[in-house]
Amino acid sequence: MSGQLTIVQTKPGYSKGLRVLLYAFLTTMAVMWLVPIGGAIYSSFRPYQETQTKGIFSWPDSLSFSNYRDAFTQGNMGKTFFNTAFIVVPSIVLILLMSSVMAFAVSRFSFRFNVALLLLFTAGNLLPAQVLFQPLFQFFKWMPWPNFLSDTDTGSLLGTKIAVIIVHVAFQTGFCTFVLSNYMKTIPKELNEAALVDGASVPRTFFQIILPLCRPALAALATLEFTWLYNDFFWAVVLLNKGDERPITSSIANLGGAFFTNDNLVAAASMIVAMPTLIVYLILQKQFISGLTLGASKG
Repeated sequence: MSGQLTIVQTKPGYSKGLRVLLYAFLTTMAVMWLVPIGGAIYSSFRPYQETQTKGIFSWPDSLSFSNYRDAFTQGNMGKTFFNTAFIVVPSIVLILLMSSVMAFAVSRFSFRFNVALLLLFTAGNLLPAQVLFQPLFQFFKWMPWPNFLSDTDTGSLLGTKIAVIIVHVAFQTGFCTFVLSNYMKTIPKELNEAALVDGASVPRTFFQIILPLCRPALAALATLEFTWLYNDFFWAVVLLNKGDERPITSSIANLGGAFFTNDNLVAAASMIVAMPTLIVYLILQKQFISGLTLGASKG
């Protein structure tokens, strides 16, 4: 009919051009991020003299795993991997257990100081570690600890891996409590009421109902915490006074000399050190992504 008005929506003429520019920008940034990593992986298979003579991205004369073998041996990585596992695994278990209990209390129950208690737990993350290391150093120095429970003869917690575990748990529990409390708020409280009607106690409600529903969030936090604690070098240097007690990050530092550093050897060591975090992410990738997205619209 002639009296009808037809409205035709057209896309802006510049949208396709902006999309092309966006993809070009993202591709360029991705290449800029991948070039150093690719160069490190490439160099880790080549002799040091070859890269120094021809350049990092030159055609190789030979490729071998000798740098990986030497890095593992010279860096004493067998011992440092054990030290890292001794610190990281108990720390993550304690952090997730304590933060989930705290998050359950502040998110599922209403009491007078629950918000203030949550703020108290998260306030510890506001101070940088460089500000707190001196008082903590003195605290662990004067804290008695039996010699037969550690490899040190100081009689104190200073120089023990237990001290590093305590610091990690104290610093990371607040952050995990904040994340888990927001996640638990998305779970309907009717589940608690139904469990209460059925006669379930508070611990049983927590362990058998709420905690299984938080597996995506726990997996995401476990991945993040493993990466952060595994890569920690500051507290290991501050609190562990013996080189053979330090974690895997110290192996890379030990490969660097005062006047000469084999960059290819350091590159191989970096690849070895990065492998566990990559494996953990690949194993928990599905849970990690779902933990980041579920509950993102609520808080």
